[in-house]
Amino acid sequence: MSTSATNPQPLRASILPIFLTVFIDMLGVGIIIPVLPALFFEEESMIFSPDVAFQTRSLLYGLLLASYPFMQFFGAPILGTLSDRFGRKPLLQISLAGTVVGYLLFGYAVATQNIPLLFFSRMLPGFTGGNISIVFSAIADVSDESSKARNFGLVGMAFGLGFILGPTIGGFLADPSLVSWFTPATPFLFTAILTLINIALVQYVFKETLVERSQVAVKVFKGVANIARSFKAPNLRVIFSVVLLTSLGFTFFTQFFSVLLIEKIGVRIKDIGLLFGWIGIWLVITQGIIVRVLSRKYASTALLRVSLIMLSCSVAAVLLPSELWMFYLVNPFIAIFQGITSPNLTAVVSSQAARHQQGEILGINQSMQSMGQIFPALIGSYLNTIDVHVPLMAAAAFIFLAWVVYIFVFQPKQREREAV
Repeated sequence: MSTSATNPQPLRASILPIFLTVFIDMLGVGIIIPVLPALFFEEESMIFSPDVAFQTRSLLYGLLLASYPFMQFFGAPILGTLSDRFGRKPLLQISLAGTVVGYLLFGYAVATQNIPLLFFSRMLPGFTGGNISIVFSAIADVSDESSKARNFGLVGMAFGLGFILGPTIGGFLADPSLVSWFTPATPFLFTAILTLINIALVQYVFKETLVERSQVAVKVFKGVANIARSFKAPNLRVIFSVVLLTSLGFTFFTQFFSVLLIEKIGVRIKDIGLLFGWIGIWLVITQGIIVRVLSRKYASTALLRVSLIMLSCSVAAVLLPSELWMFYLVNPFIAIFQGITSPNLTAVVSSQAARHQQGEILGINQSMQSMGQIFPALIGSYLNTIDVHVPLMAAAAFIFLAWVVYIFVFQPKQREREAV
């Protein structure tokens, strides 16, 4: 593809393969959601003997959760910058190849109860798995300002579809009562196969979207430099603070909600999978329909004023149910307001950068989100030993802080810049 092309919206047809790529990727992520907490906290866990203390399980669970975003913190901005130089397609291939190896190793580690390999097999795809920044960059390549939030919403819709099918499939594939040879390792092998299909899809269907290529130098510690840069640049500092706080809050929820279900009401892997599938349905409805309708009437900046505070309230409400059916009433609200928040927040971040900087700026965005996924895993694993409700309290509090910063700091500064 020529690097001198000037068309700012090339290859709109690439939206469909991008959507399918994200869907298969998130299907793989969704499959393992009900399995990981069960490996650590169910009484008949394959990983630990029954005499291992809850506190030990909780701390190791937190460290394992943190290992993936820790490596992604370094890998995502590197992949994002490289995709600005060499194109989105080859970097997606590299990212997905690392994911395949990681899932295969993880399945083997579960089957052999190899704890060190369990950690390595999460860290490898963490470093190579920063593909969401590449996907967002490809979306930005083929979008204008009016369609950006809608197209980011399509990524969220693919994310939701993966969450409808993924956790449900994962819950069933890990249940030996359904098929004798199913074990908690089976979902990871299945996910590796899905990712191989994804690699073929990118190779034969995905068309390169990058038009104007960048020659920005690649640095190993770019993730650290990105954090420093994001807090120095006036147009980035505040919005990335919102991204970080939102990521902190929602990660507390996603990483410890399943633990709450297991410890509070004794749910099984299948129950967790079905509940996350229900959440996925509402994510699809939100990002496939509601976001597209709202984006035609309201700016992303306006939608975030409402969605952030409502997301905080919805997460706080999850502390109230005492029976499984009650969660089916509460969780759709979390899905709806997260479904509105995510694409619109990404659209606002993307709007802070020039078109040829999309890979870099969205790599920084992924760095902030990765940082927001590291600390909840580490801190939450300790809070979880105090009470299983505490990590969810922290989730609601951080999202509320994100709303405060957005309303009282970012929006006034944004209005000042627009006035100038």
